[in-house]
Amino acid sequence: MKICITSEGKDLDSKVDPRFGRCQNFIFFDTDTGNFEAQENANSQFQGGAGIQSGQLVVSKGVKAVLTGNVGPNAHQVLSAAGISIFTGVSGTVKEAIGGYKNGKYKPADAPSVGSKFGMPGKSS
Repeated sequence: MKICITSEGKDLDSKVDPRFGRCQNFIFFDTDTGNFEAQENANSQFQGGAGIQSGQLVVSKGVKAVLTGNVGPNAHQVLSAAGISIFTGVSGTVKEAIGGYKNGKYKPADAPSVGSKFGMPGKSS
């Protein structure tokens, strides 16, 4: 199964990025093979729509779950509509996040964890 982890870097030792739509990178990890692909998030600098664009990118990759620190309402709606489970409050390294997911440490978020402008430069909420 393919999952997506928001990441500050491009390897499994990178820190989980606390933002979804404006994260620095996405790590697409296959839980069956252990293979992964890192992709820079070109949507991170958008003035608006980053959550929607990032959500559509993740949906296009065929993932079944997203692990991140926070997710806003627009991204939550896109991911939920596609049947993707969203796990928020995730921190530590990407490798630790994957381990926590495999061990059932996280519970799916049934609502956004932050407001619509979270993570924008100059915004704190």
